[in-house]
Amino acid sequence: MAKRTDTQTNLPSREEVVSFITQAQGKVGKREIAHHFNIKGNDRIWLKQILKDLEIEGVVDRRGKTMHKAGQLPPVVLADITKRDRDGELIAVPTEWDEEERGSIPTIIIVSPRKPRPGMPVAGVGDRALLRVDPLKPGDIHRYSGRVTKIIAKKQAQVLGIFRSLPEGGGRLIPVDKKARDQELQIRPSDEGEAQDGDLIAVSIVKHGRFGLPTAKVKERLGSVKSEKAVSLIAIFAHNIPNEFPKAVLDEAAAAKPATLEGREDWRSLPLVTIDPPDAKDHDDAVHAVPDEDPNNAGGFIVTVAIADVSAYVRPGSAMDGQAQERGNSVYFPDRVVPMLPERISNDLCSLRPREDRPALAVRMVIGPDGRKIRHSFHRIMMRSAEKLSYQQAQAAIDGRPDEVTTPILDTILKPLWAAYELVKKARDIREPLFLDLPERKIVLKPDGTVDRVYVPERLEAHKLIEEFMILANVAAAEALEQAQSDLIYRVHDEPSLEKMRSLSEVLASIGLKIPGQGPIRPELFNRILRSVDGSEHQLFINEVVLRSQSQAEYAAENYGHFGLNLKRYAHFTSPIRRYADLIVHRAIVSALKFGEDGLPASNTRAELIEISAKISAAERRAMAAERETIDRLIAHFLADRIGATFHGQISGVSKAGLFIKLNETGADGFVPAATIGNDYYRYDEVTHSMRGEDTGETYRLGDKVEVKLVEAAPVAGALRFELLTTGRVTGKTGGGGRKGGKRPARRAKAAEASARSPTRVKVKRRGRV
Repeated sequence: MAKRTDTQTNLPSREEVVSFITQAQGKVGKREIAHHFNIKGNDRIWLKQILKDLEIEGVVDRRGKTMHKAGQLPPVVLADITKRDRDGELIAVPTEWDEEERGSIPTIIIVSPRKPRPGMPVAGVGDRALLRVDPLKPGDIHRYSGRVTKIIAKKQAQVLGIFRSLPEGGGRLIPVDKKARDQELQIRPSDEGEAQDGDLIAVSIVKHGRFGLPTAKVKERLGSVKSEKAVSLIAIFAHNIPNEFPKAVLDEAAAAKPATLEGREDWRSLPLVTIDPPDAKDHDDAVHAVPDEDPNNAGGFIVTVAIADVSAYVRPGSAMDGQAQERGNSVYFPDRVVPMLPERISNDLCSLRPREDRPALAVRMVIGPDGRKIRHSFHRIMMRSAEKLSYQQAQAAIDGRPDEVTTPILDTILKPLWAAYELVKKARDIREPLFLDLPERKIVLKPDGTVDRVYVPERLEAHKLIEEFMILANVAAAEALEQAQSDLIYRVHDEPSLEKMRSLSEVLASIGLKIPGQGPIRPELFNRILRSVDGSEHQLFINEVVLRSQSQAEYAAENYGHFGLNLKRYAHFTSPIRRYADLIVHRAIVSALKFGEDGLPASNTRAELIEISAKISAAERRAMAAERETIDRLIAHFLADRIGATFHGQISGVSKAGLFIKLNETGADGFVPAATIGNDYYRYDEVTHSMRGEDTGETYRLGDKVEVKLVEAAPVAGALRFELLTTGRVTGKTGGGGRKGGKRPARRAKAAEASARSPTRVKVKRRGRV
């Protein structure tokens, strides 16, 4: 621990440093603290150690170079206004609440009233809004005052739920939103429409009385909840994802005219190709590579990445722009896509179809023989894709199985692409980003919407080629904008917190592994851990544990690097059809490089980019949660007729309540309540992530392979409950190693019946995409 020496009596105390971090307005980092306390020279080393000690002790949190009181909300937060208190003040709660990082005590924000600007809607209960927040009292991380800066979404006009008919007519609505499961609505016989018992319906609230259930009226019958086609609708509604474009947006899209060659370079003769999934409907990136003829770069390549120029059609302040910002990104479900932009833009004018003229922003990158990018240049172009390929099609051609489409372009287009990728791969391996090996399962639906199968798609070199070229282009975009001194939205990913590193160390220690206690935290540290378990029984769960130890990637106007990719600067540039962040970066490039008048407007200040970053980061998390919950519900549907079947899996989580199990066959997550484990009393050991029997010493530990029986499937909740068939490790009362036993005898009927009343859904946290 850092201490002041006799010659350092002028330095602040730890308490004074914490007080400044807690009360200061705006960004607070080491530089701001040093300036405030006039800390100079070698005393900065003391300050650096003090801040590290405070972080290790959990007193403060760090985000990039910014410090704040542990558990405190950031200055700008997306929040839901949930109610009014006794004094009539609006109360809001953060939209995304992370109990791991901020604890289980709820945080509330008292929304400060203000005089609305002309045209600015007044915030009310049920609204989602961006708030600028400050703690009500110094050091209080659970109560804030908040000022509305922008209303993101007004209160829901409809409620989604399952209709339960009553014998006398009419019925009740059981909301699908888990937070409102106990808030039933009454539907009168005259208001039930054509709804049948068990239907998924949308209703509007007719009135809230002082007594009795609120009354609702059926607005739309969405079909039987037993149909998998209704599953994604549940997620769309539960997460308030905009699902229909307003008429003004559709009219604007319909009126858009194809971009012309004016103000663009003519690159239509360059044989760029798109490589996408076989079922892709929009194609927003194309690639090309050719050996560099410059004798000073012998063995190098010129790689070109061209991206659909969405900024040519979606102008700042337009109806389409407002809707795109609200959606933040496209959302992908097995049965549908909720796009960020209307099809006229995403699937037509901006889709890089073969042999059709399309506007694009292109980056031409010179790659050295060592695979490193030497330089780059951006261009606003008109292009014409030479061919549309699938990943499998391109890979088959390179592997010696070309078809009628790839045969003519194999030597001239595909082989140079792969040769350039081999160089880029060298630089990637030297850089050593985080390599996680987690199978991504896909669900295939039948024509009637039911689940056909769940499978793990093959990971091809063609996938990695496109990924690496896109990463290069994203880095080039961030570098170009920094060089032009332009504000932008970065894609950032902080290094793991010291708290999570301690948790990871405990898990690794439970299987006899250690991580170095000294030195900076770098991706290669995790890669060494992953390599040490490669091929072992612990491979899958250690990959999962390392994933959970990572921070969540997000968007920010402040750059603090991308830890997972091991990059100092990174911006999303390559998918403006489906991500609003990329559209902002495109506009910034158009403005910075003077490519036209449709770039980032001068009115987009850094403060506004901070707000947009918070908004689209929340939209991304919303999409990830909706996609994950839909997968859970679909798999629960898929397994609902296999009650009593046995499965092999692995313990993916341990808590006081019981064991979380991930099935090998489908990747489905389910739960084994603690009350149904064996004939002993099991205690949760937080250090070893295990459940241990008090009398027998029988232990179940994170990562253990187990066999389970499916006891219950709740498709609407996406919940599976299992019975454990495998005995635990025989470790004795004080722990230690031991071997596993055989199958578990039948569960105690009383405990099983008790747990059956409340199936519990696993919540395995997934970190953000790169």
